[in-house]
Amino acid sequence: MGDDVPAYPSGPELPGPLVGVDWLARRLGRPGLVVLDASVGAHRGGERRIPGARAFDIDGALSDHSGPLPHTMPGAGRFTEELRSLGVNGSDTVVVHDGAGIYSSARAWWMLRAMGFDRVAVLDGGLPAWADAGLPLEDTLPGPAVEPGDFTARPRPGMFVGADEVAAALADPAAVVLDARARERFTGTVAEPRPGLRAGRMRPAHELRAVFAALAGERERLVVSCGSGVTACVLALGAELAGYRGQAVYDGSWSEWGLPSRRPVVTGA
Repeated sequence: MGDDVPAYPSGPELPGPLVGVDWLARRLGRPGLVVLDASVGAHRGGERRIPGARAFDIDGALSDHSGPLPHTMPGAGRFTEELRSLGVNGSDTVVVHDGAGIYSSARAWWMLRAMGFDRVAVLDGGLPAWADAGLPLEDTLPGPAVEPGDFTARPRPGMFVGADEVAAALADPAAVVLDARARERFTGTVAEPRPGLRAGRMRPAHELRAVFAALAGERERLVVSCGSGVTACVLALGAELAGYRGQAVYDGSWSEWGLPSRRPVVTGA
C-alpha cells in the first residue's frame, strides 16, 4: 500500500501541539488514537496510568546509549522499530504525557516531529492534571499486547543540532541560544545533580509570547538547551505555542558542552 493510503483509520484531528485533559477524555479509546507515557526518572513506573497508555521509554530504548551522553536521539531505524513495537501507525494521532506535568513529554513530542511525524500533541498538565480532574486510571500491570504498527521515521534535518551548530548560533546576531536549566545551575552556583522534577502546565500563548520576546527580542532563530536535552524541548514547545517556527534543540546540551574541551564556558550571573 502506498504512503498516501493509510492502512488503518486516521486518528482524530489535533487542535494544536497542546491538548487538555477534557479533549483527551472525550476521545480516549477511539481508533487511531494512541496515548504514550514519556515519564522519566522518579516518575517512571507509577502504580496508575491513563487507560491504554503505552510506555515511551526515554530513559531506555528511546535514547542512544552507545555514547557517553544521556537522552540523545536514537537513529531512524531504531526509532522506527521502537514506535512500531508500541503499535504506532503513520495515520495515528498520538498524545504524549508524563507523570510530572509537562517535563519529558515535550521531549517525546519533539522527537516524533523530528522524525517526520506531526500528528502528535502534549497533554497539558500530564498525569497529575488527568488525576486531578477525576478521570479514570488503571493499574500499570502489563495489558494486552498491541499489534505492531507501520510507523516509519522520516528524519527532518535541523530540528536537533550539535555543538558546532550551537557555537555558530552563539556567534550569529540573528539567533539566540536559550537554556532551560534553573538559574542556579545556569550560573554555576550550585552543583549539577538531577533531583526531583517539577510539575506544571503551559502558560497561555500571549504570556509565552511576552516571555520569549523579552529573551529573544526580534530574533526568530531559537536554539534551546538544558542539562541533557529533555527540558530544552519544553522551551521548544513553548516557543511553538508562542508562534515561533524553525527552532532547534541542542541534543547533547550541557552534558556535552560542559565536558572538558575548548568550548567557551562563562560562570556567574
